[in-house]
Amino acid sequence: MTSFEEIALLLALATGIGLLGMLLRQPLIVGFLAVGLLAGPSALDLVHAEAQIELLAQLGIAVLLFLVGIKLDVTLVRSLGAVAVVTGLGQVAFTAFFGYLIGRGLGLDPVTSLYVAVALTFSSTIIIVKLLSDTREIDALHGQIALGFLIVQDLVVVLAMIVLSAIGIGTTTGGGASGAALTVLGAGGGLVLVVILFVRYLADPLTERLARTPELLVIFAIALAAIFAALGDAVGLGKEVGGLLAGVALASTPFRETISARLAPLRDFLLLFFFIALGATLDLSLLGGHLAAAAVLSLFVLIGNPLIVLIIMGSLGYRKRTGFLAGLTVAQISEFSLIFVAMGVSLGHVGEDALGLVTMVGIVTIAASTYMITFSHRLYALCEPLLGVFERRGTPRETSEARAPGRAPVDVVIFGLGRFGTAVGMRLQGRGHAVLGVDFNPQAVRRWQDLGLQAEFGDATDPEYIAGMDLARTRWLVSTVPIHPTGLSHEDIRATMIQLARSARFTGRIAVTSHSAGDSARLSRAGADLVLEPFQDAADQAVDLLCGGRPRQRMSVPPIPGEEPETTAARQMAQDG
Repeated sequence: MTSFEEIALLLALATGIGLLGMLLRQPLIVGFLAVGLLAGPSALDLVHAEAQIELLAQLGIAVLLFLVGIKLDVTLVRSLGAVAVVTGLGQVAFTAFFGYLIGRGLGLDPVTSLYVAVALTFSSTIIIVKLLSDTREIDALHGQIALGFLIVQDLVVVLAMIVLSAIGIGTTTGGGASGAALTVLGAGGGLVLVVILFVRYLADPLTERLARTPELLVIFAIALAAIFAALGDAVGLGKEVGGLLAGVALASTPFRETISARLAPLRDFLLLFFFIALGATLDLSLLGGHLAAAAVLSLFVLIGNPLIVLIIMGSLGYRKRTGFLAGLTVAQISEFSLIFVAMGVSLGHVGEDALGLVTMVGIVTIAASTYMITFSHRLYALCEPLLGVFERRGTPRETSEARAPGRAPVDVVIFGLGRFGTAVGMRLQGRGHAVLGVDFNPQAVRRWQDLGLQAEFGDATDPEYIAGMDLARTRWLVSTVPIHPTGLSHEDIRATMIQLARSARFTGRIAVTSHSAGDSARLSRAGADLVLEPFQDAADQAVDLLCGGRPRQRMSVPPIPGEEPETTAARQMAQDG
C-alpha cells in the first residue's frame, strides 16, 4: 500500500468513526484517538507511513499554536504572567512530590517512581488548546490562565529533556546540562527579540502588501508558523513555543482575524494526524499487569492535579469557579510524558513496564479529561457546593474585573458582547436606555468600554455573580452568547441563566437568542419571555424593505474579531422598554 493510499484509508476511517461519535454525541478528539488506536500496531496495523503522518502532525501543531498566538492580548499576558508562573511551577512541584510518594506506595523502585512522577506533571498543550478553542473558552479568563501555565509546563519539559539528553551523552560531569539550558534560554531570548523587531518594522507593511492577494497572505502565515516552529525546535524550545511566537508576531496586524478564519479548517485537518500519530504510538501490548497501579495514578491525575491548581489559584485570590475550570485543563498527561519515560528506557534507567504504566495512564486521562473539559460547566455545577473552602474572602484578584462597585442601576443587562450583543447594546443605549454588558472575556469587556458602553467581567452561569447583581430596577436580562457548534454549551448557558435569574428573584423579563424553531420552543418552555432569532428577524426586515417599507437609519457597529456579522434589531425589547 502506498503512502497516499494509506492516508486516504486513514481519512475514510476517521470520517466513519467521527460520524459514529457525532451520532453518539461524543467529543471528536476521543474519536480521533480511537482512530489512532485502531490504525496502530495493536489493532489493524494500518500506519506505516510514519514519516509523512508525523510531518503533517507537526505542521498541525505549529498552525494550532500560531492561531493561539495571533489572538494573544499583550496587556492580558502581562497581567497574568505572575499567576501563570506560580501556578505552573507549583503544579509541577506538587504533582511530582505526591506522584513520587504514590509510586513508592505502589511498590515502584525510587528511580521508576521519580520518572513516573515527573511524567505525571506534563499536560498536553495541544489537546487542551484544541478543546478550549472548540468550546470558545480560550479567550476566557480561565482559558488564558491555563494557556499561561501550560507554556510554563512546556518549558519545564524542555529542561527535563535537556537534562536527560546530557545524561545520555555523558556530559553532566562537565556541566553539560546547565550549559545546554543556558543555550536554550539565550536562543529563546533571541527569538523573542526577532519577534519584537518584526512587529516593530515589518509586520504591518508586509501583511498589508500580501493582503492584496489573500491566498498569498495565508501561505505567508503558514510559512511563518512553520519557520518559527522549526527554529524553536532547533534551539530546544520546541515547536509549540516557536509556533506561538509566530502568531504573536502577527497579533498586532489588522489582518489577524482574516488569517485566523482562513487557517482554522486547515488546523482541524492537520490535527487529525496528530491524534492518529499519538494513538498509533500507544503499544497496547505493554498494558498488561498495570491495571491497578494505572487506576490509582489516573485518579491522582484526574482529581489531584485539578485540586492542586484550585488550591494555588485560590490562595492567589482567584474565585473557585476560575480555579476549577483552569484546573480541569491539567487533568491528563501529555504525549511528552511517553517520550520522557521512553528516553528513560533507552538510557537503561527504567524498564519497559514503566512505559506501559504511563501509556495506560495516558489513554485513561486523555479520554476522561476530554469529557471533563467539554462538560466543565455542568461538572462545576455539581461540585460547586463543595468548593467554598478553596476561595478567599473577597477574591482580590478578580474584584477589579468582576464588578464595578457602586454602579448605577441599569435597564438592560446583556450577557455576551459579540457583534450581535454589541449591535443590540448600542441601539438600546441610543434610545436612552441604561445598558450593562457582561462577558467572561476581558478583551470583549474592554472593547465595549472603548465604545463608551458600560461593561464588566462576569459569567451568566456563575450563581454567585447573578445573585450578587443589583437587578431590582433591571427590566431585561438578555443572552446573546454565540451558539457553540455542538449546541451543548450554548443551551446550558441560556437555560442556566434563566434558572439562576429566577432563583435570584429577578422579576423582569428574560430574552435569549436561538437559531432554530425547535430550540426556540424549548427555551420558551424553560422560562424565556422572548426568544430572538437573528436570522429570521433580519429576513423579516429585508422582506419589509424589498416590499417598499421605509428603511431605517442604520447604526454602524465596529467589527469584532471572531464573530460572524449578524444584522438584526431587538424590536420587541425596544418597544417594551
